[in-house]
Amino acid sequence: MGPDPSYVTLLDTSVSRAHPLIQPALSVDDRHAANPAWGLEDVKGHGTQMGGLALFGDLTPKLHQANPVSVVNRLESVKLLPDAGMNPHHLLGAVTRQAINTVEQVGPRRRTFTMTTTTGEDTPHDGAPTSWSTEVDQLAAGVSGEVKQQRLVLVSAGNTDNFTFGAGNYLDRCDHEDNEIESPAQAWNVLSVGAFTEKTVLPDGEPAQALAPFGDLSPASRTASWSSHWPNKPDVVLEGGNWALSAMPPPMRHGWLSLLSTHHNYPVRSFTFTFDTSAATALAAKDVTELWSDYPTLWPETVRGLYVSSARWTQQMRAHLPAQPNKGHFTPLFQRYGYGVPDMARARRSASNALTLIVEDTITPYGISEKTGGDVHNEMKLFALPWPVEALRALGNADVTLRVALSSFIAPNPSEASRGVRYRYASHNLRFQLNRAGENEAQFLARISKAAEQPDGPASDEDDLWDFGSNRRHVGSLHIDQLTCRASDLARRNLLAVHPVTGWWKSKKLLAESLPSVRYALIVEIDAAELDTELYAEVQVAVDALIAAQAVVQV
Repeated sequence: MGPDPSYVTLLDTSVSRAHPLIQPALSVDDRHAANPAWGLEDVKGHGTQMGGLALFGDLTPKLHQANPVSVVNRLESVKLLPDAGMNPHHLLGAVTRQAINTVEQVGPRRRTFTMTTTTGEDTPHDGAPTSWSTEVDQLAAGVSGEVKQQRLVLVSAGNTDNFTFGAGNYLDRCDHEDNEIESPAQAWNVLSVGAFTEKTVLPDGEPAQALAPFGDLSPASRTASWSSHWPNKPDVVLEGGNWALSAMPPPMRHGWLSLLSTHHNYPVRSFTFTFDTSAATALAAKDVTELWSDYPTLWPETVRGLYVSSARWTQQMRAHLPAQPNKGHFTPLFQRYGYGVPDMARARRSASNALTLIVEDTITPYGISEKTGGDVHNEMKLFALPWPVEALRALGNADVTLRVALSSFIAPNPSEASRGVRYRYASHNLRFQLNRAGENEAQFLARISKAAEQPDGPASDEDDLWDFGSNRRHVGSLHIDQLTCRASDLARRNLLAVHPVTGWWKSKKLLAESLPSVRYALIVEIDAAELDTELYAEVQVAVDALIAAQAVVQV
């Protein structure tokens, strides 16, 4: 364990320190409760299960291997749920805020706040903000809580009820509108986690079969009931287990189709089965915290964007698409799987035929016009990307994929009436645009400036080759899209702009007092798939030259 470890901070039922696998990573002083009257022991057991997953992942394969298991994360625990009963619905946001305030009294740490509890009392919300999701958005943005800092928050998508499943395709039931993602997982700034499964093998002679096929949605995972306007949710999916289907419904959870984790009642029991979107969220917390340990100086906004941008749909997920999909065909995939299953190898490093460029910057989106005195869009950031031009030209007509992610945390409008309109709810909205092949800087800026005053900014033209398009890309506070084009064309598309569109900060009354700025992370990836090329090497030379030139200017 290094001198400055990263923490998975579980907001749950507490975590038991009795288990020998938990104790080394959880200090006596790192267990807390949102309510001082609550005890610190894990009576229900859920938090200890999540703690084991956040440290080790699924223990099933670990117990069958002879090699040592490396653990880099540490745990913090805050009891968010009372041992008996539930928190009153109207206090869910306040209890969450108190839980975070309590643990942050320890002092500054890199924390991945992980909450695997949701509520059905806000259903249906159809993706619109609720009082709980609004409070979580405020906490992530750093405008709520005693410590005013941005926070990385993970929330589970919520679970389906297996007793509502009958005969027929299980996805039809998962997609039903009364199975929508539960609050507060629709919050703009959180990393929302659903579940898929690769657990399909039952023992010989078992009178049942796995319900979900390998690589598809876990039957326990809720989905988005909305297809536009509000953020894409869930953001990603991880393993959440499968259900066993016998001759008579309903399908049931099964040990062979579940994950294995630590039991809270050690030494009476050592291990227990665990499952659903809670388990998937704990696995995501493990990943995210390890990624943040690799790059400890990155912002929470950047870590979220880097992790989600690494995700891809499995072959089974893509099997639901037609042979030649258009932008509309991707809608059910986003509603079920978000951007897919994260790839830690992709998020961590660039291979020789793939590279990732990361920019962390600030922008002042709105200002007051000196000519008219009215509120205007104030600032746009333009980046000349250090493309590996020679390597791309050498590939000629071969296809390469460009993927862009733009991540920032919005400050929600404190007015309850604003929750029904996304441009009144979000403090700011940012967009990115890429120049077209053969479009120089002047032409590019003129095209963006002409369309920037539209409420949603310039739309992605069909001839721009973007896969997902503006309906998917221009929602929420995390924007991801990709295009596949000839390498020689991408060599000429090296200008990328980040610009604002309307938000509630764009108010003359507010701007007369100050011009607020916001942080954002821009993540750009080129992938040449299996082609034999050296994209990374050429970009490294270009970046080194830019750094050297900058150093000369500063001197």
